[in-house]
Amino acid sequence: MTFVQRIRPFRTRLMVMLAVIGPGIITANVDNDAGGITTYSVAGAHYGYTLLWMLPLVAIALIVVQEMSARLGVVTGKGLADLIRESMGVKITALIIGIVLIANLANTVSEFAGVAASMEIFGIPKYASVPVVAVLVWLLIVKGSYGRVEKIFLVASAIYLAYVASGVIAHPDWGAVAKATVTPTFHFEAGYVTIFVTAIGTTIAPWMQFYQQASIVDKGLKVADYAYERLDVIVGSLFAVFVAGFIIVACAATLNVAGARIDTAQEAAAALRPLAGAYASTLFALGLLNASVFSAAILPLSTAYVVCEAFGWELGVDRSLKEAPAFFTIYTLLIVLGAAIILLPIRSLVQAMLASQTLNGVLLPVVLIVMLRLINDKRWMGKYVNGRIFNVIAWGIVGLLILLTVILIVVSVFPGLLG
Repeated sequence: MTFVQRIRPFRTRLMVMLAVIGPGIITANVDNDAGGITTYSVAGAHYGYTLLWMLPLVAIALIVVQEMSARLGVVTGKGLADLIRESMGVKITALIIGIVLIANLANTVSEFAGVAASMEIFGIPKYASVPVVAVLVWLLIVKGSYGRVEKIFLVASAIYLAYVASGVIAHPDWGAVAKATVTPTFHFEAGYVTIFVTAIGTTIAPWMQFYQQASIVDKGLKVADYAYERLDVIVGSLFAVFVAGFIIVACAATLNVAGARIDTAQEAAAALRPLAGAYASTLFALGLLNASVFSAAILPLSTAYVVCEAFGWELGVDRSLKEAPAFFTIYTLLIVLGAAIILLPIRSLVQAMLASQTLNGVLLPVVLIVMLRLINDKRWMGKYVNGRIFNVIAWGIVGLLILLTVILIVVSVFPGLLG
């Protein structure tokens, strides 16, 4: 057997893998959006390295959740909202749509807030930056094909490495970082519990399952592609959590050490300049801009998928405006509303950004319970239902999220209980 004959199977598998990857990596990385970056920045600045220990656990949870979403997509060939409508009826579907619409509108506003904040660091006012970005992301989806859009999104995912570089430039105490990563700590204090649950909400958000599954269906992936798509999910999830860790590290090594208090990722980028240098500050700001623009395109797209799947309307990035009018109308409305709200004379949207992430944490268990019912239904999944151990892990994640949600509600309503 010649060398070429030996490597041909490998080359074939590699080409198939490269053709399949995309939905998992894109979905996981989009969740490091403006609200997420703000959450991790505040976590690092206010609590140092103490929240790093939760990231490996979050990575496992993210992989489990997104793998179920991918499996549902490749096996059934249907989006999540479509499956909910066909298996659980109109009432539950309407409830889920309502949840996703509220959360996604809040998140879209958060993304345009991130666009405005990041561009203001470079001296560009929001009245110039937000309309331009809104038009660009609208054109990207409305005029682009799925393949072209996916390639652009994958490039945007790679730009998140700016946060890794920013964290390295901050010169953290790597010994302290390693120790905090493997040493669980928890404080029953309102601010700490809130940021803890919010961090989970921003890492595993309700919209992700809908978007990833819909993009898998839109891309035309089948059961034969499952192994590669599972790898896509694992790589994307690990990379997203890796980036989140470096955001915390960058802010902990500089802002927390200096005793600085911040409320936004914009403030974090500006505060990094005198503490870690211009390069770290600029990379942090560019990362925020990239994340905000990236997510400003994805969140409305996810919403359009959900609504059109639920009502059985034509959808897909490869469709034309005439072929899928409702799909592109919903996408356009979310873009317009998200951008317009940011252009209002509102002094600060920080609390709205953090609240959108907390809302994700509160709503996520509802979506996960529905997913678990679907993925354990042999009528849909056949032999691809969850195994016993996988179910124990998945239900354990849901139970933990519900517990954290209850704690969040208690400390928010009665902050004095924890001192």
